[in-house]
Amino acid sequence: MRHTISVLVENKFGVLTRIAGLFSGRGFNIDTLNVGPTLDPSTSRMTIVVRGDDKTLDQVVKQLNKLVDVIEITDFRDGEYVDRELMMVRVQVNAKSRAEIMQICDIFRAKIIDVQHANVAIEITGNESKITKFLFLMESFGIIDITRTGKVAMARKE
Repeated sequence: MRHTISVLVENKFGVLTRIAGLFSGRGFNIDTLNVGPTLDPSTSRMTIVVRGDDKTLDQVVKQLNKLVDVIEITDFRDGEYVDRELMMVRVQVNAKSRAEIMQICDIFRAKIIDVQHANVAIEITGNESKITKFLFLMESFGIIDITRTGKVAMARKE
């Protein structure tokens, strides 16, 4: 089971190292990790996706709460948040496949960001399901390279 955790931390030197060390020292595997600034320049938000059961997640949250630089931890449950990921993918093209790739990009609202003679680079944003489906369709053309940001998430609030 995959869990998405949002961690608000003090924006200080070494915080990322301490959090990553906590995970590796306890044998927890991080699927994705994304760190970025918040409205307050003294804090940063980490979005961490970790694989494990509820017991594993509880252990992670307890250990994170012990760290001095951690301000707040939010364990996102399904339906309580919105999430997005950015992916850039380079795909082989030829005269026949170029139009089909462009059509698929239109359907998925992806953008072609670089065009070369034998390949194109595509940017797509969306939830994990959308990106996985897009990748599946691109595999038949020949994927050359992929770069993904990992998940970022925000709580739904009324």
